[in-house]
Amino acid sequence: MSLPPARLSPGRLTLDRVSFEAGGRPLLQAASLDIAPGEMVGLLGPNGAGKSTLLRTIYRINRPTSGRVLVDGEEAWAQSAAWVAQRVGAVLQDMPADFPLTVEEVVAMGRSAHKRLFEPDSAHDHALIEAAIALLQLREFRARAFRTLSGGERQRVLLARAMVQQPRILVLDEPTNHLDIRFQLSLLRFVRQIGVTVIAALHDLNLAAMFCDRLCVLDQGRVVAVGRPEEVLTAERVSAVWGTEMLVQRHPVSGKVWLLPA
Repeated sequence: MSLPPARLSPGRLTLDRVSFEAGGRPLLQAASLDIAPGEMVGLLGPNGAGKSTLLRTIYRINRPTSGRVLVDGEEAWAQSAAWVAQRVGAVLQDMPADFPLTVEEVVAMGRSAHKRLFEPDSAHDHALIEAAIALLQLREFRARAFRTLSGGERQRVLLARAMVQQPRILVLDEPTNHLDIRFQLSLLRFVRQIGVTVIAALHDLNLAAMFCDRLCVLDQGRVVAVGRPEEVLTAERVSAVWGTEMLVQRHPVSGKVWLLPA
């Protein structure tokens, strides 16, 4: 995948002691994280650690019980939904898949954050939509009903929709789910190239180490480590958080941290 015609402008994302409770149960506890403009941070942790919960506080789905979510220094939950949508794009796990729209119509929905109700698409809108469809290799699907696509194809469509929002921050919840290895690698390479700030929940520790500038590990709703992949992905931490023994090595070609079952 090549770069879009113009690189996007990255934003700063700060989580300041963010907590969230549901039904009296704490799902996120005083989580703090500061992501610099243009940085890609991988959010790691076992199932139930709080990764999706944290991402939803950023995208105004889960209002924090306490703490602040700052986008470019502004409290996101004090702004309008439109203000946030113009700055933060998201591909989440539970986005609906049964609406009766074509792929092209779903991608075009990304421009709604920048338009008045019933305002027609401009030439600029069409150019962004065409670029996103081409970049995510969706031309052959553009007239297909979104609900007929495979899970991996839907992921690519939703990423294209997020891209036409022209966000400053991109929130990704398990973006490589349902993708074969070719599209896993091409999607993460694409995300690295576009120039926005990225926070992505990932299950594959090796992919996270390969593509992310820093990693944030959650366990039972708490941030337990933040740092460069080689600082975070130690054998001791993997054993403590994931409950499994891994060999931590360096990849012979890339030099990145590489984990293998012990």
